[in-house]
Amino acid sequence: MASLVAILDPKGKSLIQRRYRDDVSEDCVWRFVPLLLELEDDGKMETPCLTKDGVSFMFIRHSNLYLLAISPKNANCTEIILYLHRLVQVLVEYFGHLEEEAIRDNFVIIYELLDEMMDFGFPQVTESKMLRGYITQESYKLDMQLARPVADVTNAVSWRPQGIHYRKNEVFLDVIESVNILANADGRLVRSEVLGAVKIKCYLSGMPELRLGLNDKIMFDTTGRTARGKAVELEDVKFHQCVRLSKFESERTISFIPPDGDFDLMSYRISTPTQPLVWAEASVEHKGSRVEYLVKVKAQFKRRSFANNVEIHVPVPDDADSPKFRAGAGSVQYVPAESCFVWKMKKLGGGQDHMMRAHFGLPSVRSVQDGTNKRVPITCRFEIPYFTVSGIQVRYLKAMEKSGYQALPWVRYITQNGDDYSLRTVEENGGAPLAPI
Repeated sequence: MASLVAILDPKGKSLIQRRYRDDVSEDCVWRFVPLLLELEDDGKMETPCLTKDGVSFMFIRHSNLYLLAISPKNANCTEIILYLHRLVQVLVEYFGHLEEEAIRDNFVIIYELLDEMMDFGFPQVTESKMLRGYITQESYKLDMQLARPVADVTNAVSWRPQGIHYRKNEVFLDVIESVNILANADGRLVRSEVLGAVKIKCYLSGMPELRLGLNDKIMFDTTGRTARGKAVELEDVKFHQCVRLSKFESERTISFIPPDGDFDLMSYRISTPTQPLVWAEASVEHKGSRVEYLVKVKAQFKRRSFANNVEIHVPVPDDADSPKFRAGAGSVQYVPAESCFVWKMKKLGGGQDHMMRAHFGLPSVRSVQDGTNKRVPITCRFEIPYFTVSGIQVRYLKAMEKSGYQALPWVRYITQNGDDYSLRTVEENGGAPLAPI
């Protein structure tokens, strides 16, 4: 439990605070920043939880602000820090940006949010969709007809309001996997991982319960069942708060009452080595005041699949000019602001390969001769529908509601490049002429 929650400026001055219990004094807020400075002077690492004279200070930083919770008891620090993160998310959704000026302009709303999100020091409703039913930016007052926090707080489902109705009940599920790769020029993997997410758009009436089954390897092992196809071993699985964790741990069944609209149900990671789905390499030949590139791209996935919106970003010297391109497929564009040229193809079929040639002038050849040119890796962007690297599959998605209506489930799979999909394939060509396209 938290006895006091406050938002402080960088100097430690309280911008707004709410005291839920009388077991701490407001003077404790002023002791927080000196305590931080004392730890810095001692050379100790800053931690999210500090203790002084029997009082615990739990805090997070957002931009240049401190969000602080104080408790004189042996409180659950993890729960309170998670609450502070949720408080930041709610304030950002209300005001767009959480800054000192936004706090000064919205004292009334923030106090109302603090009262709704915590009761007597215990976290309560932290979903912005629920809070907007009680607190609106337009009126700055509670709507007395909607404000029934006690009923919603005591309900086990605080993320979904009552009375939702749709003429057509549908639920859309997207399994999206992002591939991060770093490969050497000879094709050897330096780093590889797959980050997955299950996203849901829920348009269901009432208070439905959904059950999702995946081809989870641990589920088959614990239940003794035999997988018909490939079973996937998921790592670092994280769920939305609506998922019943006890049921997942005991039965490996993902059971939940979903929020209304869009939300991320779960995320996972797979560290099994994955070969590049889209491979690109470039041969480079310097000829005095000009440089030529021969770029090859190949789709290294099944022939029945295809990649959409493929982009190959090839780095060039900063002073390159007078670009000339000739591509076997797609189009090429020079982007001087990023010191690269981008080869774009709307569609690349599995097993297909294409080539393109680029020619640039170099007004200054000194950077090439003295070796100051940095070899920046090629980066790729793509999206492959109806395909997953890991082989994860949705075995079933069932929706059950007491009214007995039939829900239409839709499932879609997408594989795309991650934030770090790099191929170290740009090599210097000693002098042999580059092959034509």
